[in-house]
Amino acid sequence: MKLGNPIAMGNTAKIFLYKNKIIKLFNDYLPDTESVYEANKQSFAYSCGLSVPNVLDVTKINGKQAIIMEYVEGKTLGELLSENKEKLGYYMDLFVDSQRKIHLVKADSLEPMSEKLHRQIQSAHILDQRYKSHLLKKLDEMTFEKRLCHGDFHPFNLIISGNDVTIIDWVDSSAGDVRADVYRTYLLYSQFSMYLADMYLLLYCEKSGCSKDEIFQWAPIIAGARLSEGGTSEQAEQLLRIVKKDVM
Repeated sequence: MKLGNPIAMGNTAKIFLYKNKIIKLFNDYLPDTESVYEANKQSFAYSCGLSVPNVLDVTKINGKQAIIMEYVEGKTLGELLSENKEKLGYYMDLFVDSQRKIHLVKADSLEPMSEKLHRQIQSAHILDQRYKSHLLKKLDEMTFEKRLCHGDFHPFNLIISGNDVTIIDWVDSSAGDVRADVYRTYLLYSQFSMYLADMYLLLYCEKSGCSKDEIFQWAPIIAGARLSEGGTSEQAEQLLRIVKKDVM
């Protein structure tokens, strides 16, 4: 099958628009279960009534794992923020409201966030055993109600089409603490703009009733887990500072 040029590329897959459908073609090095694993998470979010692209098929194309899903036309919120800085307040409202809709969903059937974070911390080679033990102990002590968490909620994972907001890229979703999900989003913003990070956090706290202190309890755990994902040396140094500050 000739898919043409990808319209987007990520760490694990290439995205193609083909016959008014989206095809996500996974890289060869991933486990054979990767496409099913991700499709099941996206289908769960769709079944909960969230605005998510419907998964149409999980198959193989040109020998590679693939997910075929509906195409949603529009621009990402990240693109719109760059093009319309005067509408920052409006778009940030939209962003937080979309995340809070996710957080209202109970998600006991999904992978527990604690298991995912445990695995990520253990695989973060930059952390020595002292830091890993500290973070894992802290993780085990956390108590929370399991809610649906996107796991990688940022403006480029929201597609705006008219008044509709569609949320994409559900591979990192889990059942966990919404405050951990919020801190991860804050962390992603902070690596781009502290102004946007602080604006986002203030707005989420105002709308949800969560406190900044509650959210920041997750800071070292989420920073430690994110070290397993790679990134620039500057980002790694920032994450290590967050971890070390909690250990010392």
